[in-house]
Amino acid sequence: MRIRALRPDDDRSAFRSDDDALDRFFHRYAGQNQFRHYLGVTYVAVEGDRILGFVTIAPRHVEIEDLPVKEQKKLPHYPIPVVGLARLAVDQSAQSTGVGGQFLRFVNLLAEKMADELGCAGVVVDAKPGAVEFYAKYGFTPFELVEGQSDARPRPTPMWLPMRAIKASRDALSESRLRRVAKGSVEAVGKLGYRRQLDILE
Repeated sequence: MRIRALRPDDDRSAFRSDDDALDRFFHRYAGQNQFRHYLGVTYVAVEGDRILGFVTIAPRHVEIEDLPVKEQKKLPHYPIPVVGLARLAVDQSAQSTGVGGQFLRFVNLLAEKMADELGCAGVVVDAKPGAVEFYAKYGFTPFELVEGQSDARPRPTPMWLPMRAIKASRDALSESRLRRVAKGSVEAVGKLGYRRQLDILE
């Protein structure tokens, strides 16, 4: 599986997730938003010619007052540039296989690149009620709750992942990989030494 930008000739017609609205967007509007209006970019996870899922992102700003209180103290008091994760869906055939998590890691990498080149304070997503737990698992935290929201028609929950958390996660992953590589090198050297001992004995 690899993740790449949507292409004009990609066949999106067979894609089916569990959300009709997301499917409709992908079939009808993802292409024109990207190639005609330049409103955002949709990335697809592909395996051969099959599309396993998609994620759409676009730059946006959030007001500092909208962020969780503890975050407001760490950032300047003017609109904050972020990557907006607009939509994410996985085909029914590929659900529960880790595609969604791969998309989030990919978006974090794009946000980190944007932070280094243009400025980006983090990633923001308006999570549907059924997706809040999924995003929370990857470190996203909700904005402050809005009073008066109806339980009968719940609105999406704005959630936030700051850039320092993205970079810390990347650094921790890199350190973990280095440890595995170092451990493998030590084991390889140990085996090599053992083989040399056998050569001497022979």
